[in-house]
Amino acid sequence: MTASSNEPSRRLAAVPDVDPAPNPHATQEQVEAARTDTKLAQVLYHDWEAETYDDKWNISYDERCIDYARGRFDLVAGDQPLPYERALELGCGTGFFLLNLMQAGVAKTGSVTDLSPGMVKVALRNAEHLALPVDGRVADAETIPYEDNTFDLVVGHAVLHHIPDVEQSLREVLRVLKPGGRFVFAGEPTTVGDFYARWLGRITWEATTRATRLSALKSWRRPQSELDESSRAAALEAIVDLHTFDPADLEKIAESAGAVEVKARTEEFAAALLGWPLRTFEYAVPPEKLGFNWARFGFTSWKRLTWLDETILRHVVPRRYFYNAIITGVKPS
Repeated sequence: MTASSNEPSRRLAAVPDVDPAPNPHATQEQVEAARTDTKLAQVLYHDWEAETYDDKWNISYDERCIDYARGRFDLVAGDQPLPYERALELGCGTGFFLLNLMQAGVAKTGSVTDLSPGMVKVALRNAEHLALPVDGRVADAETIPYEDNTFDLVVGHAVLHHIPDVEQSLREVLRVLKPGGRFVFAGEPTTVGDFYARWLGRITWEATTRATRLSALKSWRRPQSELDESSRAAALEAIVDLHTFDPADLEKIAESAGAVEVKARTEEFAAALLGWPLRTFEYAVPPEKLGFNWARFGFTSWKRLTWLDETILRHVVPRRYFYNAIITGVKPS
């Protein structure tokens, strides 16, 4: 079922005028409560990560990430006329996807929403620093607090796998899109890709934290309090990552929600096999130990392996084996 003129519009009367404040330091009691409350877990985990998220994932708002965001968009919607007048980012995090797409000329103005107050705060701060016209709200992706037919484009990065009811969320996306409007969601983990990425991450974390217990490598060990907090965050992460997707199944979900012109692409196979150990290692050691040369090595390696993935491997490896899925669709006119 898709949104139509016969369905009741969602009004904003029930939306609070003041967004809740971020809670960046979840207690053990809150973590325990979140084990049985998925949306509480989402808020606690992403509030905890908000202020350090860009550093953790090497997110920037310069040419490197502008090109990355535009590249993900162009993989599934590169033939569309630009710019879109008004865009929404669902589950915005720190605003990485929308803000870089706006800098790339994909959209003129933007709105950001996230269930985490901490993430919305950081996204709006990033938009202000970039002098981009963006507003934002703390919001549930299953009940988006905007009127019908508001946006020309809805985007998201690594958000659908956090949402309990993905099809309901996509219905909401179609409701707030104008007829003919498009959505693009990137960075969604495939089922096979998530399996090998998690195992690579666990092995790298265990090896690094064990090795840095040795006296010769003591200076490479993060303070125990930081490792303990990371472990607590990891416990929440296991709760907030609700889904993985087979690309074909993701297309069916979007079509069932009412979208047309649905298409899924996947990316990062060789790049993911290297990327996940590198990212995990970076987070397991003090950041001052890794300088510019390490960052250049990581980025250059990722670029080369991405070229290998796109030029050769995508022609011989089934798409479900790649790590990231990108899905696009259009609201019927």
